[in-house]
Amino acid sequence: MNRFALLSLYRSLTRHRLHAALNIGGLAVGIAVFLVLSLYVRFETSYERWLPGHEQVYLMQTRIDLPGSPFSGAYPLTMGGLLDQLREDHPGLVGTRIRGGRDGGAVQRGSEAVKEDVAQVDASFFDVFALTMLQGRADALQDPSAALISRSAARKYFGSTDPVGQTLSVSVDWPANYRIAGVFEDLPANSELRLAILVPLPKGPPPGQWQWNIWGTASVATYLRFGTDAARLALEQALPAMIDKRATNMGPQPSKFLSLPLMPIADLHLQPQGSERASRKMTVAALGIVGLMALLIALVNYINLATAQAGGRAREVAMRKVLGADRGALVRQFIGEAVLIVAVAALGGLILTELSLPWVNAAGGLSLTLPYVWVVPALLAMTLPIGLAAGSYPALLLSRFPAAAVLASARAPGGGRAGARVREALVVLQFALATAFVIGTAVLIAQTRHLRETDLGFRRDGLLVVPSLAEIGISPPQARAVLAAFRELPGVRAVGSANVGAGVDGDATIDAIDMPGHPPPGVTVRVFLVGPGFFETYAPRLLAGRWFDDAHAADDGSDWQKWKLGRNLVITAEAARKLGFASPQEAIGKTVGGSMPRTIIGVIDPLRFFSPRTPDDTTAYQYYRDGPPKPIAALRFSGDAQATLAAARQAWLRLVPQVPFVASTADGQLARFYEADDRATRLFGMGAALAIGIGCVGLWGLTSFNTQRRVKEIGIRKTLGASAADIARLLVAQFLRPVLIANLLAWPLAFLAMQTWLAGFEDRIALSPLYFLGASLLAAAIAGATVLGQSLHASRAAPGRALRHD
Repeated sequence: MNRFALLSLYRSLTRHRLHAALNIGGLAVGIAVFLVLSLYVRFETSYERWLPGHEQVYLMQTRIDLPGSPFSGAYPLTMGGLLDQLREDHPGLVGTRIRGGRDGGAVQRGSEAVKEDVAQVDASFFDVFALTMLQGRADALQDPSAALISRSAARKYFGSTDPVGQTLSVSVDWPANYRIAGVFEDLPANSELRLAILVPLPKGPPPGQWQWNIWGTASVATYLRFGTDAARLALEQALPAMIDKRATNMGPQPSKFLSLPLMPIADLHLQPQGSERASRKMTVAALGIVGLMALLIALVNYINLATAQAGGRAREVAMRKVLGADRGALVRQFIGEAVLIVAVAALGGLILTELSLPWVNAAGGLSLTLPYVWVVPALLAMTLPIGLAAGSYPALLLSRFPAAAVLASARAPGGGRAGARVREALVVLQFALATAFVIGTAVLIAQTRHLRETDLGFRRDGLLVVPSLAEIGISPPQARAVLAAFRELPGVRAVGSANVGAGVDGDATIDAIDMPGHPPPGVTVRVFLVGPGFFETYAPRLLAGRWFDDAHAADDGSDWQKWKLGRNLVITAEAARKLGFASPQEAIGKTVGGSMPRTIIGVIDPLRFFSPRTPDDTTAYQYYRDGPPKPIAALRFSGDAQATLAAARQAWLRLVPQVPFVASTADGQLARFYEADDRATRLFGMGAALAIGIGCVGLWGLTSFNTQRRVKEIGIRKTLGASAADIARLLVAQFLRPVLIANLLAWPLAFLAMQTWLAGFEDRIALSPLYFLGASLLAAAIAGATVLGQSLHASRAAPGRALRHD
């Protein structure tokens, strides 16, 4: 742009300061929203890409597909001995196993153990994961008494002293002293791996891991590194034959329902192999779309305001044409101005992004930063196409005004009826997207609130869950002693245990019940092992039958060698239905299971311990008189939760101080299931609010422009007897028309999007018309308030002054 063009732009902006501020400010806000949500999407999709050669690293999964089973799917773990068997069949295979990780062990500090991200790994760990070593050597893991520690953990446990050569008491299955042989760099935040201390994985099965070499079980994460894609494909093709050869415990031809799919490690974070990850993937996609839509709304807003103001520069264009400027020069000037304005808005958006990130991080539970190394070049690269996109239509509109007609006219042209229709269409598009955002936010808020308030089959208040009782370092007699001590605590009314708990997956298993008329292996159910006091603590509703008790010998199913003689079960109503019973009462006393008989003694409403996205449980409860293995304790109490937690902690430290105490209220345990959706709701709400705000900025500017152009018309109407109220109603009605039309586009768009999102929940709200009506009324009210101020100001103008306006 030459000096004259810059001077022209400067005069245009300073002549209409408010409109310039609206133009640049609205675009800056849109760019800021786009940048923030782009940072979020970039972070969520960058997991494990920091790892050198991550394209060659794959996670081996266990996938079981049983016909008619709701529990089919892939799990990110394999049986413990799988890597050894793979190496027997494929010598030279590069792989490693990780057992533990996030809160996978404990460190003894004085008289108390504390949870830590401890993992047992093979000596080949660094062949797969090339972490940066700060001190020591990676091959130190070949020594069974050596350990490697992260930079942060070294500072945490050893302060400023050199950790190498010092001893640390670490517990995975049992406490052991390890010599620190090296320090590795902390893993970045964008990693699913949580590793603070690495200790060697035993050569054979760890103590108590009876399922280590049993096919179909899952106890370790197995990672493989391939040199070429051909090597990976060759292994994938050989796996079905290996499964049929080795998985003899799973019947004939197990490869029909058991597989070991390989997943690129970079896909692990968002791969929908579980309900939480599925919701996370949808959240990332939805917020990415919100960012794009916010930028689109801001661009539409800019085009609308620039087009509306184009008439004000018509005489300038005419004079330049008279002085010899051709249309191409004018187009280049106005597109150059648009690019310059976008550049200023981009700078403003960058500043707004930097200022808003702390607030966004706090609201969304994130840790986003602004990497200027790529953000600034990206903004510079965006400025030209955005400027071209936003400035092309106003430039073409301005450059086509005929000089003679403009100079002869008493008023500046505004684009005629076609220009008015284009501006109205742009307002419709803006408010259609904004209203869809409002509907989506309302549905998200209602669904997340519904999940927190819905009946889970048990009371969440007054319930304390203690997952740490399941740690392998606690013997069964110690676990029973801890439960007995909990029962003596003040305010505790009931104590129970099971291999699962509220918000804790635990060690639940899957069982197949042979039933006539069902294809093998029968009806698949989830099995919870419960101990004394479990049903008293959680208090589900008994629909028919009775509870377990010690008076009936068949109630105790802890001796698996007697299972062929029969055992008693309590099942959920859903399980009774799938077993073919018309009602809970009909199921009572019936024996099912063929050669492995089970007698149904009770039918209950489901206890929904897991994610709200998990389908309604087909669950059977089996009783262990002495308590289940790996028990998770639950305490029903009255009074202050913190006092009960402190008392339980003291009892724990007295009996099992070698194991970290981990406990929280049921609400605290369940909170992790709602985190992703809560974060999506907050970020989506911010995007919706800003989208509405940008739309209102554009509507306000357009209203201001149009009322200024209609000053003489308003004066004539008032002279002919129209009141100020009549004028205001006329203007408001005309400006609200595109807002109301926008709902016709917003409703189907929001309906399809929200129906897709709600489909991921087993327990979901209905898409009531009230959400759509309420959002539309809100958008109309905000738009009406925006327009009303300008309309009232215009309607109160004196007729004489208005008639002299032009």
